[in-house]
Amino acid sequence: MITDSTRNSLVATGLGTLMRGAGLFTRFIPIPQPTLLVGPGSSGRLGQAIAGFGHRKILIVTDSIISKLGLLKDLTDALASGGAEFVVFDEITPDAPIPLIEKGIAFYRAQGCDAIVAFGGGSSMDASKAIAVAVSNPKPLRQLAGYFKGLRTPVKIYAVPTTAGTGSEVTVAAVISDPEQHRKLVIIDPRMVPKMAALDPCLMTGLPPHITAATGIDALTHAIEAFVGNWTTPYSDGMALSAVGLIFENLRIAYRDGGNLAAREKMSLASTYAGFAFTRANVGYVHAIAHQFGGLYHTPHGLANAIMLPLVLKFSHPVIVGRLALLAVAARLGTEDEDEDVLAQKFLDGVDQLNADLGIPATLAALKEADIPALAKAACWEAHTGYPVPRYLSQQECSDLIRQALPKATPATPPKRRSKKAAKAA
Repeated sequence: MITDSTRNSLVATGLGTLMRGAGLFTRFIPIPQPTLLVGPGSSGRLGQAIAGFGHRKILIVTDSIISKLGLLKDLTDALASGGAEFVVFDEITPDAPIPLIEKGIAFYRAQGCDAIVAFGGGSSMDASKAIAVAVSNPKPLRQLAGYFKGLRTPVKIYAVPTTAGTGSEVTVAAVISDPEQHRKLVIIDPRMVPKMAALDPCLMTGLPPHITAATGIDALTHAIEAFVGNWTTPYSDGMALSAVGLIFENLRIAYRDGGNLAAREKMSLASTYAGFAFTRANVGYVHAIAHQFGGLYHTPHGLANAIMLPLVLKFSHPVIVGRLALLAVAARLGTEDEDEDVLAQKFLDGVDQLNADLGIPATLAALKEADIPALAKAACWEAHTGYPVPRYLSQQECSDLIRQALPKATPATPPKRRSKKAAKAA
């Protein structure tokens, strides 16, 4: 008779073999890297460069807040000065849904555009990539989800991130929302990587602290999951460790002092380095679960990652002690001469402390017990079919892990006892 533990072991062995094979394949896929312009004013320098490329008309994809705040000015002034025509589609919302992206596709075609500038946070980046693929491969967006579903090369994309988190300016993936099925769709194609990107810290100084915190932990999650998974390469390891060091050194500063340009610039570099790392080495259960939270509850992706990161790391801890120790040294939480077990625990404690210092909640207010089995099932399917996780969760273990993020029940307030005098009066 096969026990549940034996069955789980056999499943994990089979999945591990499959993922190792996929990992060998990913090592040899050519992934382009964008030309990076870094520092204050780099968005304007990007505009100058794009203006010289001879595009017919450029579509700038962004959201209404960025548009109203005037953050596009350096870019658009440079485009105009260089004689480049452009139009702005500023209707992007968080977790950009399929109908909105379809509207962007129609706008691109109606305006006769031939290139895109993605300007904003992760949603603007992902929407831009989805538009770029769909314009070149005219079929329903759901049919473009997955690996290499578009035969034709996407239109050219340039990127200006306004948050330091997603790393989408250098990645091969676009995550969009399917409101009908309450889930996220992932489009993956190396040809979606932007040709150039500007990391301009001046665009990030006005970010509210809670967004700085969540996006910063998003970048940290990318770096950590890339480093502890089973598709690592020397290149991805180097990028991941650099990102972790920069984040632990600068995220608290950017959170407390949003106008600190040096910290903002280093965080933007950390986000990009983490993007390079997970583009090659992929992610894990933190992202698999966070995508389900985003699809069902519209939880901001960075916040979902931040809540789940400590829980997943503690589950994976027994099989990644050496890796956690290296992360602790990179984060300057310990030194190389310390015992691996001690360093690993220091890193787990350091992540907990960083979350606490940034005001990240330990639980997800929207999470409901009744939803957990379906969330766990979807998360396991996503992770087991696409991510090189270091330690496999069964569906029940995944449910138990997610359950730890349930809001704590507020104890009922006992009724006040009436005084004897009040009782007699009644």
